[in-house]
Amino acid sequence: MALTGTPFFILTIVLFVGSIALAMVQWLTRGNGAGTSAGVGTRAAGRRKRSGGGAGPVRTVGFFATILFSQATAIALVFVMVNNDNQLYGTWGDLLGTSNHVRSVPVPPKDDGLAGDKVAAAASPGASAPAKVPAKFKEPDSDAVPRDVKQTDLNGKLSGVEGEVLVWTPPQYDDPAYKDKTFPVVELLVGYPGSSSAWYGKSGMDVTNQLAPLMKSGQVTPFILVSPRFNLLPNNQDSGCADIPGKVNAETWLTRDVPQMVLDNFRAQDTASGWAVAGYSAGGHCATRLVIGHPDRYRAAISMSGYNNPQNESDSLVGKDPQLNVADNPLNMLTRATTPPNIALWLSGGQGPDGLPDAQALKAAAKAPTTAVVTETTGGHATKVWAQQVAPAFKWLSGIIPAPK
Repeated sequence: MALTGTPFFILTIVLFVGSIALAMVQWLTRGNGAGTSAGVGTRAAGRRKRSGGGAGPVRTVGFFATILFSQATAIALVFVMVNNDNQLYGTWGDLLGTSNHVRSVPVPPKDDGLAGDKVAAAASPGASAPAKVPAKFKEPDSDAVPRDVKQTDLNGKLSGVEGEVLVWTPPQYDDPAYKDKTFPVVELLVGYPGSSSAWYGKSGMDVTNQLAPLMKSGQVTPFILVSPRFNLLPNNQDSGCADIPGKVNAETWLTRDVPQMVLDNFRAQDTASGWAVAGYSAGGHCATRLVIGHPDRYRAAISMSGYNNPQNESDSLVGKDPQLNVADNPLNMLTRATTPPNIALWLSGGQGPDGLPDAQALKAAAKAPTTAVVTETTGGHATKVWAQQVAPAFKWLSGIIPAPK
């Protein structure tokens, strides 16, 4: 049974109610022991008194076991409610720390930008046109994700990573008037821990239900939305969206394998001017890091409550490596860039550790043609806060990335 969705949620409710009912039955029948019929002698009555009204050791142990079971089911119910609301863990493997999506860690080929990957991904590098690799799509595994979202299980040829990718096409995509148009793309990154389904559905960011009406009315550019698996490693390890030799090629997965799959299977724009990354929390950190590091792949980033120092995430492998911790800090990347990148950043956060100081530091460091806008938020580090930022952030993005061509 899936960790997320209605069936498991109903099961936890049934178990919790059943445990309470069992405890009540045991409590109400606690004094009903053997020898309660008429004519029982005083010796039997004395035995009942000494044994607590007929409740022997077995019954006492059973009663306490039921109490523990009731507490366990209550905790499980609360966890499922919180997990369904925030989509922290998508599978049992994610929850237990046994899920490993790294099949190999090859040395990625030279990175020549978004257009250059057409050759790297071709089945016959010498061919005049790269061979497209069709993906098989199905309904999303999570019941929380709307059925108009497609899911594919992608085997990343360049990264050695294997994982699910969720794709949603805008209302205009199937409109005959747009049949010859290519669409801009936004990659959606979640926090750590986080499920690829967290951007979709009313229990998460509800991005499609929020943006579809705005796309139809012309307030938001009709973007293809792509949410790849973000948590790749077992044993509570955060990749920090980086390529770490011998460990994981998370950066190659997000910036090369996933975009190539989109280009192979959808009418997507194939230049950096038509691509962006959006994320919250750890995903916000990665959004700025990937866009600053790959201006030949992305035009803009949306970072909600992101951070600059990788050590802000205690499980980050990047944060634990002194060299990577400095090199992969978005602020350091921006200030040390030989030429300021032609990118745009939309940054939000709250006071203190919730991202606002980091966002302001990036804005202060931005030099033309780099631009940055900062929005202060209140309400804490929570999905409900980030969900409220979806519309204004994508309206801003629509002024940066043009409509379908």
